[in-house]
Amino acid sequence: MMQTNRGLASAVILLLVVALGYGLWLSFQPKPVIMQGQIEAREYNISSKVPGRVDKVLVRKGDAVDAQDLLFAIDSPELAAKLQQAQGGQAAAQAMLDQADKGARVQEIAAQKDQWLKAKAAAELAEVTYQRVQNLFDEGVVARQKRDEAYTQWQAAKYTEQAALAMYELAEEGAREEDKAAAAGNVLRAEGALREVSSVLEDSQMRAPVAGEVTEVLLQPGELVPQGFPVVSLVDMSDAWAVFQVREDLLKHLSQGEVVELYLPALEQSVEFEVSYISVMGDFATWRATESGNDFDMRTFEVELRPKQAIEGLRVGMSAIYTPTDS
Repeated sequence: MMQTNRGLASAVILLLVVALGYGLWLSFQPKPVIMQGQIEAREYNISSKVPGRVDKVLVRKGDAVDAQDLLFAIDSPELAAKLQQAQGGQAAAQAMLDQADKGARVQEIAAQKDQWLKAKAAAELAEVTYQRVQNLFDEGVVARQKRDEAYTQWQAAKYTEQAALAMYELAEEGAREEDKAAAAGNVLRAEGALREVSSVLEDSQMRAPVAGEVTEVLLQPGELVPQGFPVVSLVDMSDAWAVFQVREDLLKHLSQGEVVELYLPALEQSVEFEVSYISVMGDFATWRATESGNDFDMRTFEVELRPKQAIEGLRVGMSAIYTPTDS
């Protein structure tokens, strides 16, 4: 009986020694390297160049939207008035150009021609009258004063005819090339002002730049929105990546373009990611004690990895675990 008890005690002591030895062996083994990062995705803050009052918001948090879907609209009476002014200016400039291209109307040309014919007839009558007075003056019937008055009236009628003819020809010819060019320039300027106002007005109807999911709606209908203030935020999960803050002594486990396997605890699956970016500048420092007892700071570098294929159920903020196989 005593020998049995001694055997059991020896066995227990042996087991304790083995367990203690194994524990000491494990304590001196290098610990596996485990890096933890998180999932990020491209985020868009949708704002408008137009200040005003929110007219309507067509989305809510969590809504999935397609590219060019209308998200919200802003009401700006001041902008509507500017658009009306720009439209009026463009219409007036175009009318001036049309008038310059077409020249005078048919009725105006006919009126100028009638004025010329009238002046021509008066000039011819004045010339005939002068000739008669000249003949009488030659015969000594009338005084020189009468002859001079008739001559002056004839010359005045002739100049009036020439002026009427010039006005008639000007009406037929239309506007000068310089006037047409100036009118065309005014049209271009007015069209540019109209396009500018129209472009800003279109920016009051904000649409989704890409397909994604709405994460925030910051303003509601009726609220005032300043220029450039985001009203809706959305995230594009098709443009997602994993971000790791890697201590410099662990950078050897990751290299540009390398394909590694990350474990996503939330999805309980491992997925292949490719290293797409390694920061060229170290960020914050982590204190670490060396084996010799000297202390120094280990810099941290940002590393981004992109999935090789779409991941169902992936969300921003999910943890990503990387355990290097060469650790």
